[in-house]
Amino acid sequence: MTMISDTFGSTGDRGFWRGLQVQGNVIGALLMRELHTRYGRENIGYLWVFLEPLSLASAVAILHMGHGLPHGGIHPVPFAILGYTLFIMFRGMVNRADGALESNMPLLYHRRVTIFDMMLARDLLEGAGAIMAFAVLMGLTMALGWADLPARLFELLIGIGLLFWFSFGISLLICAWTHGNSLVARFVHPITYILMPVSGAFYQLSWIPQPYREWLTWFPLATIFELLRYGQFYTAKDTYVDIPYIVGWCLLLTYGGLASIKATRRHIHLQ
Repeated sequence: MTMISDTFGSTGDRGFWRGLQVQGNVIGALLMRELHTRYGRENIGYLWVFLEPLSLASAVAILHMGHGLPHGGIHPVPFAILGYTLFIMFRGMVNRADGALESNMPLLYHRRVTIFDMMLARDLLEGAGAIMAFAVLMGLTMALGWADLPARLFELLIGIGLLFWFSFGISLLICAWTHGNSLVARFVHPITYILMPVSGAFYQLSWIPQPYREWLTWFPLATIFELLRYGQFYTAKDTYVDIPYIVGWCLLLTYGGLASIKATRRHIHLQ
């Protein structure tokens, strides 16, 4: 006799794919809710998803238009666009994690909604806006002849993925640590500004003298931006790129973030 599970896969397989489908539906619904709550439907509405980072990055690009070629022969405008738009993704994901749980507490009344789902939906929206701004501005610089197509598209996409993963891990930690702790929350925004000059978003590590260069290579964010530039620009080098080291940090931050939100969830009491 032929069992149904023999024809359509095991019960465990069906349960896994069904669970994955439900998870996707939940995150999609949260994404649409976050989009509507944050930007609404008035005026230009959802276009603010990428117009907000686009306007900030455009201002930075204009400031660099009159500069000469930096070291390595990379035009300063696309160099600044890559650094600033993608740093906006990191900063936005981390900053918006502060108070995310308090503002979305009613969602936890729904059995299928978790803190992880809420944070992933918020961060996907933040990342999508920054990436669209990056693509639009890079397209304009290519049209003006200031930049070429990505030199190594695969490495560029890997770099964007690792930056998102790194930022997401930190956002989970911030979400958990700032819940009910106003002292920690006050330090989140200043720290993201302090990280800007050491992030490697606006310079190549090869420009930095020793021993500071060696110190910066231990900072994952700086090596991620080295990978992003290596993916985008032909003349950029991958001398200081260490993908296993970055992945290790991402795994550590994600594990710490998941453990922290699990501990925080036990202290949440819905009325």
